[in-house]
Amino acid sequence: MTSAPKTVGVIGGGRMGAGIAQAFAAAGSVVTVVESGTEAAAAALERIGAGLGRAEERGHLGESAERVIRRVSVVDTVGDLPADTELVVEAVPEDAALKARVLKAAEEAVGGTTVLATNTSSLSVADLAAVLDRPDRFLGMHFFNPVPASALVEIVVAPATAAHTVEAALEWTKALGKHDVVVKDSPGFASSRLGLALGLEAIRMVEEGVAAPEAIDDAMRLGYKHPMGPLRLTDLVGLDVRLAIAEYLHATLGERFAPPRLLREKVARGELGHKTGQGFYTW
Repeated sequence: MTSAPKTVGVIGGGRMGAGIAQAFAAAGSVVTVVESGTEAAAAALERIGAGLGRAEERGHLGESAERVIRRVSVVDTVGDLPADTELVVEAVPEDAALKARVLKAAEEAVGGTTVLATNTSSLSVADLAAVLDRPDRFLGMHFFNPVPASALVEIVVAPATAAHTVEAALEWTKALGKHDVVVKDSPGFASSRLGLALGLEAIRMVEEGVAAPEAIDDAMRLGYKHPMGPLRLTDLVGLDVRLAIAEYLHATLGERFAPPRLLREKVARGELGHKTGQGFYTW
């Protein structure tokens, strides 16, 4: 029988971090979220509590949301993570320097047996591992948005990742009730690389006047049974996030991932998708 880690640290209390914290707390883990500042900490707890409330309303929790949220606390700094934390998941923005900095701080704060994981959707896990003293206990655990409802966790294995670290991550993924896919560390992994290729081509089609966003999305949704079209998904992910990933894959994998002009223009105008109310759709 699989079991969730007894103690989990989540660095970052934004939408992804809050979702990861909610998923582990609902599975029975005691969760410590790192989020600096009183307002940010309160917002993180509010996100987790609201998510648990929705899960309870839908009958997806085995206990009350009120009881689950008691297993969640927020601290100001990575150095405040409990030393006996079994798993630490980094969920800060897609900035390699920032991720490396908080992962190094986490390694210094916790014990030598703690597993460290990055939630990056595209950055090199091996490059992030280079700053660590124990790269064998580090890997990628790429969760998908919204975390509580998503069925998938992409396990990204770097050259230095030990087999027992992968085994632990697979057990914890199953304990969350999610399905794993194991991939070798490579730019964009499997999910972001394929998803972005489709999304960028859809944006080029809009740019060239081939079809309206709704028509392109309907073609993939109805013709290929995708749950949603690539442009609507881009709006939900965030056009700025997609642009950052495209720029990284363009630099590492070549011209086929060059960001379309239309994507750059929309981001420059602040049309970032669902979070700003305007992207390829009006929300």
